Amino acid sequence: MTDPRSAPTSLPVVQRPATMKDVASAAGVSTKTVSRVLNGQSDVHPRTKARVEAAMKALNFRPNAMASVIRKRGGRTAFIGLVVDDLTNPFMAMLARAVQDGMLERKHRVLMGSSEGLLQRERELVAQFVTCRVDGLIIVPSGTDQSYLEKDRAQGIPVVFVDRPGRRIKADAVLSDNVNGVKRAVQHLAKYGHRRIGYIGDLSDFHTAAQRLEGYRQGMLSVTGRVDADCVRVNVHTVRDAELATQALLGLTPRPTALVCGNNLMTNGALHVLQAHGLRQRVAVIGFDDQDFADLLAPALTVITQDVVAMGRLASRTLFRRLEGESEPAGFQTVPVSLVERGSGELAADPAAVA
Repeated sequence: MTDPRSAPTSLPVVQRPATMKDVASAAGVSTKTVSRVLNGQSDVHPRTKARVEAAMKALNFRPNAMASVIRKRGGRTAFIGLVVDDLTNPFMAMLARAVQDGMLERKHRVLMGSSEGLLQRERELVAQFVTCRVDGLIIVPSGTDQSYLEKDRAQGIPVVFVDRPGRRIKADAVLSDNVNGVKRAVQHLAKYGHRRIGYIGDLSDFHTAAQRLEGYRQGMLSVTGRVDADCVRVNVHTVRDAELATQALLGLTPRPTALVCGNNLMTNGALHVLQAHGLRQRVAVIGFDDQDFADLLAPALTVITQDVVAMGRLASRTLFRRLEGESEPAGFQTVPVSLVERGSGELAADPAAVA
């Protein structure tokens, strides 16, 4: 049992967060004794314990919870880093929530940041998370080169990509069935007589955008045998961009009788323009990704919906398998999508406008 010692006459002046060393100095004990008090060990004399606790209170000392967790978990922090593209995008917000829920089930917490679609910002966030000693990383990648992550993986930090695969790196990825989703949307519109179908897609260097454009191409070839380049608008990244793209498509002669939108921001822009021109009941629309207000519109919005919860939880499970030592080769896991019919995708084409 530790013997009590006399308390110092004054506390040291500390201009920074107090450390165990500061507490030990104030209480007149060793740092090991402070550690034993923090860990609730019984071999500390009650008066010594009281003096240590008084010094902690006087110095406003807060134990380093991260260091404690690392000790208890054999070097792990119980934190993971999550990098998404844009948290203002409802899909990304839902994905972040799903990952967080999956982590909480395993008593892990999430450090999260938004790359805004910029590779440099992504790299900066990853560097910050690694400095915080995260156990692993889940990333919605931006740009065309994630090879910078190889050094982190070599140090034992597993990486799982979600929504898009990383570029120039072989790593696990959880993806939606983007090609078949958009292909199915085009074929669905064709059932209602549409042959001139416009497409609005995101940045072409995004894997998801490229895959969805390929789905549109395959769908159009299957129903018309051709793809009209003038009906395609890509590298559209904001709602305002989508509004301009929709206006351009409506200015064609003949104009498209239907639109397929590559994500929910594209859909929002298209709907704004169609509403302003009084065309919501005349131009069919299918959006990729569901929206909270979709069933409140007139007509209600038909969508290709991703199982975002399944994607986030699958990414979490994949990361934990790697943390537990799984050594199988990295691969892609694809989550199916669904067509939800609500009305906007079931509007019949104007016979006079069908090519």
